[in-house]
Amino acid sequence: MPVRNQVQLITYPDSLGGDLRALNELLRKQLADLFPGGVHILPPFPSSGDRGFAPLTYLDIDPSFGTWDDIREIGEKFDVLVDLMVNHISRQSPYFQDFLAKGRESEYADLFIPLEKLWEDGVPVQADIDKMFLRRPLPYSVYRVGENGEEAKVWTTFGKTDPSEQIDLDIRSGLTKRLLRAFFENFRRHNVKIVRLDAVGYVIKKLGTSCFFVEPDIYEFLGEIKQLADSFGIELLPEVHAHYGTQFKLAERGYWIYDFILPYRVLEALVNRSNKELIEYLKVRPHKQFTMLDCHDGIPVKPDLDDLIDTAEARKLVDLCVSRGANLSRILSDEHKAADGFDVHQIRCTYYSALNEDDDAYVAARAIQLFVPGIPQVYYVGLLAGANDLERVERTGEGREINRHNYSVEEVEQALEKPVVRRLMKLIRFRNEYEAFDGRFSVPESAESEIRLRWSREDKCCELFIDLRSYRTVIEYVDPTGESISCEI
Repeated sequence: MPVRNQVQLITYPDSLGGDLRALNELLRKQLADLFPGGVHILPPFPSSGDRGFAPLTYLDIDPSFGTWDDIREIGEKFDVLVDLMVNHISRQSPYFQDFLAKGRESEYADLFIPLEKLWEDGVPVQADIDKMFLRRPLPYSVYRVGENGEEAKVWTTFGKTDPSEQIDLDIRSGLTKRLLRAFFENFRRHNVKIVRLDAVGYVIKKLGTSCFFVEPDIYEFLGEIKQLADSFGIELLPEVHAHYGTQFKLAERGYWIYDFILPYRVLEALVNRSNKELIEYLKVRPHKQFTMLDCHDGIPVKPDLDDLIDTAEARKLVDLCVSRGANLSRILSDEHKAADGFDVHQIRCTYYSALNEDDDAYVAARAIQLFVPGIPQVYYVGLLAGANDLERVERTGEGREINRHNYSVEEVEQALEKPVVRRLMKLIRFRNEYEAFDGRFSVPESAESEIRLRWSREDKCCELFIDLRSYRTVIEYVDPTGESISCEI
């Protein structure tokens, strides 16, 4: 079944009401008709860290969230999207725990990447490491394995702890391939329609390269995974934070991709009150994308917008967001920083706070997202126009928690009554229901201080107009009787 061209929700399993059962009830009642496109449930699996992104297995649901029956029930009405961290699995998984206990004698040993699989005698070479796009100071961790506590250096791309909680999988191994098949079988059995391949850019480990999106090897792997997913009727969404040219290559090969450029371009247009960069981007971007403005991580900057932004101007925008409460994640490898030292990987904040909690600016931002071609995803904090949760950052010590507030059902109901949220819901319903969004997209000429986006299909057409000086947002459309309607949002 093809991906529905309607709005999707992104949420953690416990962020709207506390568990999956509460989420299902909210989707069917308070949020009814808002998300017929589906729901992306951020990792609901047992996990040892990174808020679900260090999964122990994909065969179980964390009992504090619910059960697979809850996922299956949500999937009866909504297309469910879940993550597969195809690059890694938890240190606490039964597979790695068996490896720790038995060492090379473990039946699961070949799932992982001890350094001897790459370097002679397992001794890392610094010249090779210097070429890599690193997410931590070194791409491996040291563990004690087997009865004798033998030292094992194992590849770990991610992880704040040392040794890491996230153990990379050897995707060349037949054992890994059989494990992935079991995971997809389980997804299909429980009504999962779309799988996001999280961190897929890191799966190829090849000396002499960045070990990130290594071509052509990455396409061979994606081809294998796509064949597997197709056999279960599951759509794939590769998640790759990389130079925009990398995303375009995936699009050329027919894959769904994420529009990680749009959030920055929209923010830039609204802050600078100029459509120039946004309009130029809309002329070249692929249409087969999932769009977002905010997510559980942050607003992408580097490497997603490399060669698209002037770093001096980017610093101004970043500094403005920081003045509004944002914090930053940064590029670690000197080789991948800008020539002038600019190193911002993501701006971590809510999108509402990035726009200074200006209701009109926020509605304008969402209107642009919903009118741009692609499948719009709205993050749960963004749906509720949430502000930066600075207390949560201070309590947890994790900068990304600024945009991860957990809402009780009562808080959700209160937020749904806010004028800005009601305006957003009106926009979402229009995007879900109006037929022209399955037609032809165009960008009419406009002054630099305005934005005009247009959709047309047979006798239906709608046009978005935004005055960037005032953030006034108007939709003009033809109703079922043929009458032209002008509606200020």
